[in-house]
Amino acid sequence: MEIEGLITDLAFILLLGAGVTVLFKWIGQPVVLGYIVAGFLASPHFEYLPSVAHEDTIEFWAQIGIVVLLFSLGLEFSFKKLANSGGSAVVTALVIITGMMCSGMVIGHLMHLNFINSLFLGGMLSMSSTTIIIKAFTDMGLRQKKFASLVLAVLVVEDLFAVLMMVLLSSIAINKTVEGSELLFSVGKLVFFLAIWILVGVYVLPSLLGRIRRYLNGETLLIVSMGLCLGMAVFSVFCGFSLALGAFVMGSILAGTSYAERIETVVTPVKDLFGAVFFISVGMMVQPDILVRHWSPVLILSATVIIGMIVFGTAGMLITGQSLQVAIRSGFSLTQIGEFAFIIANLGMSLGVLNADIYPIVVAVSVITTFLTPYFIKMSDPFYSWVERHLPRRLHFLIDRYKKEADRSDAAGRNWKGILVRTLSTTLLYFIILAGIEILAGRYLLALIAPIAGEWSRLICVTLTLAVMLPFLFALMIPVDASKGGDTARIPRLVMTIFRILLAIVMVSRAIMIFYNPKAGILVAATAVLLAILVFSKRLRRSMARIESKFIDNLNERELRRSGKKNAVIHDLHKAFMTVGTGCVFVGQRLMDSNIRKIYGVNIVGIQRGQMYIPIPDGRTRVYPGDIISVIGTDEQIEKMLPDVERTLPEPEVTVSPDDIKLTGILLDESSPLVSKTPRSAALRDNYDALVVAVERGDEHIDSNPDLVFRPGDILWVVADPDKVKRMKQA
Repeated sequence: MEIEGLITDLAFILLLGAGVTVLFKWIGQPVVLGYIVAGFLASPHFEYLPSVAHEDTIEFWAQIGIVVLLFSLGLEFSFKKLANSGGSAVVTALVIITGMMCSGMVIGHLMHLNFINSLFLGGMLSMSSTTIIIKAFTDMGLRQKKFASLVLAVLVVEDLFAVLMMVLLSSIAINKTVEGSELLFSVGKLVFFLAIWILVGVYVLPSLLGRIRRYLNGETLLIVSMGLCLGMAVFSVFCGFSLALGAFVMGSILAGTSYAERIETVVTPVKDLFGAVFFISVGMMVQPDILVRHWSPVLILSATVIIGMIVFGTAGMLITGQSLQVAIRSGFSLTQIGEFAFIIANLGMSLGVLNADIYPIVVAVSVITTFLTPYFIKMSDPFYSWVERHLPRRLHFLIDRYKKEADRSDAAGRNWKGILVRTLSTTLLYFIILAGIEILAGRYLLALIAPIAGEWSRLICVTLTLAVMLPFLFALMIPVDASKGGDTARIPRLVMTIFRILLAIVMVSRAIMIFYNPKAGILVAATAVLLAILVFSKRLRRSMARIESKFIDNLNERELRRSGKKNAVIHDLHKAFMTVGTGCVFVGQRLMDSNIRKIYGVNIVGIQRGQMYIPIPDGRTRVYPGDIISVIGTDEQIEKMLPDVERTLPEPEVTVSPDDIKLTGILLDESSPLVSKTPRSAALRDNYDALVVAVERGDEHIDSNPDLVFRPGDILWVVADPDKVKRMKQA
């Protein structure tokens, strides 16, 4: 009976959700709103329909929805994408999150909420909805605009901060206070495990998937990816974190592999199903009596989200050197809260620290701000025009000058960026790992060893700790690669190398000082590090360079696969795998007609089309969008060919649904301008996008032809947009 009840509830909410979302699609509203409304209709708070019998089972499905949703968001977040977004996205996201967190906490204080509830409220208000914004940009044909790409980069960074915020909020909620040491330990533990997971995942998974590549069809890829997602989610809980964090981390690791697009494709139906259940469960939390009682906080919080996102989003973009128009359009695009607000609220409810009245209030705020999002995006251009007219000339000059200075400094520092980013990132990674080992050893190891080893326990603890730290210490001490950056970078390379060695000494000293006195720690650490440099330097440098190279190659697997670099087949020839875009210069052509060999000097040795693979295609084979072509050529030839193959046509500003094209009859009277004309001379196709398929003349039906002359009394059967047919009749 429990299983029957579960299936009954699931069938009820999915059927109800299907009906409501179809209605919302028909009236042009976001599907997410439809799910929330369906959840309200299925809840006990709506008395005119049956309600679900087992709300706890719906909560179970909703938790799976959160895991799959976070996994899908992780697939859209790759470390390469974060690096390409630059500092603009990071700074803007920090400005928005800081500003909205403070605003939310102030509003919470004014609503007489305690500190924990105010903190959770600030977290809920600080995250824009990735789902809603992507949907709005797609529907409005804005995905190719510059400001849209910047907004999407900000959303990627916000998603990352949201996952970190969930861990911090959990720690604060459990401890009921913000203690510096506890919070620092929680952050250190989180960063340590993230570093280890990413390090192992990036090093192992791409190589593993590469070995089983031939067996990965759609079915097996779905099983493998969902198994990895749920496995990491369970391991995350084992390490003391949430299911959602593990799912997000696994998604972000797989996002850097060449399988990311295929995984996203096969996982999408699963995400849509369980994501729908999650949003429906959110709608079940809506309580009309609470909303009526708290209508003023709903309106205040909605205004706070809209105004705050516009102000902080625009300010963040201006700070990073974007133009005023781009900054305003970006700020107006971020004016809503969505899935992460629900996830954070769900977290607070599950921990038992969130006031039950806050959940339906936040849902109502999300509904209002989501509904208004397309209108604010459209409003950004008129608002920019108004600001441009009324902004004092001096302020306009300062903004333009600041943007030019930011662009100039970015160009000047480009030569340094590669060396600096790589050195600092690896140094930070090793420091995090070493600090995490020391924190864990200091907290748990001595207490574990002391009852067993007695007076030898401290020595054993130091030995074990240093043994675990040893590989990372050696990697930290390896000098910065002298082949990068040229002669002008010699002194900075030396400075960075010395800094890394000193940092290694500090970390060894710290490890010894945990168990012994400071003087012994410093002396032993300095001696050990110097001996290691003298004895192991050359051999270790080669070994660690190979390991680091393998890690970097796996991290950039997608980029290396499409460019063919490090995939040599013979001499200087490399094999690359390129995805054909909609704007490819030879799309739709036969290979014999495209002159690929003559223009680029490469050979196409295979074409992957869905599940079908075409080895050594002949000259009659055509290339279509979405094909993955295997190309052999030199680096220069492949680099020349890549932009032409991957070129994507911009999405049209206005799209017409197939449902808008209908067969319509037009009766011609004596005054009609179409009388005495033919389909060719009337230019119906050019002027109205219309096609005459038949002419009804009395009892006779005449098939249309370009030279048929129209007469009074004819009924033209035309396939066209009804709105354009009206214009034809009025012409």
